[in-house]
Amino acid sequence: MSNIKLDAELRTDLGKGASRRLRHEEKVPAIVYGAGQQPVSITLEQRHVMKAQEAEAFYSSIITLSVAGEAVDVLVKDMQRHAYKPRVQHIDFQRVDNTKAIHKAVPLHFLNEDSAEAVKNGGKVHHLATEIEVSCLAKDLPEYIEVDVANLELGSSLHISDIALPEGVTSVELAKGEDHDQAVVSITTPKGTSEEASDSEEEATEE
Repeated sequence: MSNIKLDAELRTDLGKGASRRLRHEEKVPAIVYGAGQQPVSITLEQRHVMKAQEAEAFYSSIITLSVAGEAVDVLVKDMQRHAYKPRVQHIDFQRVDNTKAIHKAVPLHFLNEDSAEAVKNGGKVHHLATEIEVSCLAKDLPEYIEVDVANLELGSSLHISDIALPEGVTSVELAKGEDHDQAVVSITTPKGTSEEASDSEEEATEE
């Protein structure tokens, strides 16, 4: 689990006008909700948010907010960006209840793509999913999940059920039934390869 921490200030001046003023002051308006508690409006420093969100873990890990001296564990549920400027406009954070399972989309990291035998033989890797939704306690939430394609054969796919999930982590889709066991990666022969091979064989025969 990541160790991302951000300082935040309580916000009492609400509304669109107040949010615009905060953005002019290089601050990000945000809200914290969930876990059976009242929503709390906060602000964060734009520069700190921009730096933190550069890490992949920002979107799939527990973040600790320091709000009025209190540490609050949260997940990013929604983040609004500026249409064309590199700025964050607003963030929705959800409080984490460490006694209850959470659902979160976790990125997939694909291993051994270049060294896979099927790729060396001309195969092309296709990522059919870049993340999967998992269920687990906050303490067990992984930053990412590894998918090893080293032994994946040409023309074959790996499904969610083929992925070794960390202890305490389950797939939300698989819990719905076997028909939700979607493919996440495949290795196929590039189009034209078979035809080119056949043409070469015919030319060799004619010679």
